[in-house]
Amino acid sequence: MHKLLTEHPGQTMLLLGNEAIARGAIEAGVAVATTYPGTPSSEISINFFQISLESNLYFEYSTNEKVALEVAAATANSGMRSMCVMKHVGMNVAADALMTLAYVGVKGGLVILTADDPYMFSSQNEQDNRYYAKLSGLPMVEPSSVREAKNMVAYAFDLSERLQEPVIFRTTTRINHSTSTVVLGEIREPKTRGDFKKDPFNYVTVPAVSRNLHIRLLDKLSQAEKISENSEYNFISGNGIWGIICNGVSYNYVSDAAKDLDIGNNVKILRIGFSHPMPQILIKEFLKGCQKVLVVEEGEPFMEETIKVLAQEEKLTLSIMGKGKDLFSRLYEFNPALVRQSIATYFDVAYKPVTVPDLSDIPEIPQRPPNLCAGCSHRATFYAVKKASEGMETICPTDIGCYTLGFLPPLAMGDFLICMGSSVGSSCGFSKVTDKKIISFIGDSTFFHSGIPGLINAVFNNHDFTLVILDNGTTAMTGQQPHPGVDMKQLNLNGYGRVSIEEIVKAVGVSHVTVIRPYRVKKSVDAIKEALNFKGVSVVISREMCTLYAKGLKKARGNPFFVSEKCKDHKDCISELACPAFFIEDNRVKIDPVMCTGCTVCAQICPEQAILPIRDKN
Repeated sequence: MHKLLTEHPGQTMLLLGNEAIARGAIEAGVAVATTYPGTPSSEISINFFQISLESNLYFEYSTNEKVALEVAAATANSGMRSMCVMKHVGMNVAADALMTLAYVGVKGGLVILTADDPYMFSSQNEQDNRYYAKLSGLPMVEPSSVREAKNMVAYAFDLSERLQEPVIFRTTTRINHSTSTVVLGEIREPKTRGDFKKDPFNYVTVPAVSRNLHIRLLDKLSQAEKISENSEYNFISGNGIWGIICNGVSYNYVSDAAKDLDIGNNVKILRIGFSHPMPQILIKEFLKGCQKVLVVEEGEPFMEETIKVLAQEEKLTLSIMGKGKDLFSRLYEFNPALVRQSIATYFDVAYKPVTVPDLSDIPEIPQRPPNLCAGCSHRATFYAVKKASEGMETICPTDIGCYTLGFLPPLAMGDFLICMGSSVGSSCGFSKVTDKKIISFIGDSTFFHSGIPGLINAVFNNHDFTLVILDNGTTAMTGQQPHPGVDMKQLNLNGYGRVSIEEIVKAVGVSHVTVIRPYRVKKSVDAIKEALNFKGVSVVISREMCTLYAKGLKKARGNPFFVSEKCKDHKDCISELACPAFFIEDNRVKIDPVMCTGCTVCAQICPEQAILPIRDKN
């Protein structure tokens, strides 16, 4: 049995933040969960997926976040408790549905989890999704700890059903990926079948209907503000004349800093957990009792701006600071030392930072930049494209996935990237205004997510570029989750369909479609040359299973290779491929047999044919 299905209320369990959130949803009686995987939220989804195999939870990896939210919106409006999970940039994709769903509302509880990523550990930006709550007019809650995250999920579901509106549940990487003990609660029996009652004048958002729905949304927002004033997740601790207002993980840093600086008698802390709408009365009363206030929040000055407005409304003249020189930046994550230093600076508290030990006599730690795996088929594809396009001036838009790492030298295949699917759309633009050959790259999962509309656009508008679809049979970067092109029978799972990328590409009107096996280097180079010479939209589907995924499925791998005495030390294998299985010892290239997957690519490009397979001793 999955550990998150354990029915022992009161038992303490050590959980990752994302596991705790999934457990909170199970305890709250979630019946439907949808997602498009994305770090730092991915572990929530994989736990839901595993739980769905052992319970009556309906879970799906949706094609993208917009679809995931639309599925959840329908089930929630059929009376089911539903949860939609995504990373912060996924909310941009879901926003089209989100904005109007706020007007429509829900019948069963709907919790929309957005996992923000300060410092961009695995993201292309660090946008602050608290603004989506303000933009949509929806209530939002934010936990400060793993334990609170579990408990707050049930609160969010109850709040959603009370207001009949979706509730945004915002986390950050530090909550998602921390580990802590949680106390298990009772599991509520989920309602697994629902019913939708037709009511087009409340559900079909033509202008005449939406005008009335907007009035209702604002009324619900007003109700949410009253609830926020008395929420257990908005509380004050301490009784000093200095005030600190904080949210999320920053609350833990603030609490520790108050103790470390020994200012507990001078400071009071307002922790905001129900952060939109903010509790205006509570904040105003808090401000009236303070000489000065510091706002501690990662990301944008979301709370700070509102707090300053509330102070002005009360004609208060106290100093309120947050973002600014010598205080907090809008960049990256906070940490305990930073928060401690900023509090000491703002309140003029004597503070001597911990002396940093002198490490000048310690050799610098070698850098370990991210790299494509040993035997990764993407490396073979990039090499083949590079060889096929020699002599051409190229622009290579790329996309979101592990293959994005192809922009690094020596492959250097990646010149432009905005978001999921942008490789195709931006190729349309580059092809129209430059004379360079446009070669774009997109992964299989990303193609299903948002690459298809751009390709249709390219066919319709008669653009001229080559799209390389890197089909490695899984959503590799975020943990090998399935997508519509995955053969689910390989996972011993039945009841799923399978969508052919090749058939989609042909169906939208691409006339030059080639499927290559990238480990066959010469054939791949020749096929890519043909595609590059085609006038119009051409598509190359590079099909080879992700090497880690294949390992997980226990697919047979080839014998590892070694560098024989025939090697004349050209080092083409390193300078052109840079597979991490290679290393240099005594100024000679060698191959780590443990890392080598036997893909044979390096053997095919060696000018002396000096790279040979290790033969079985038998």
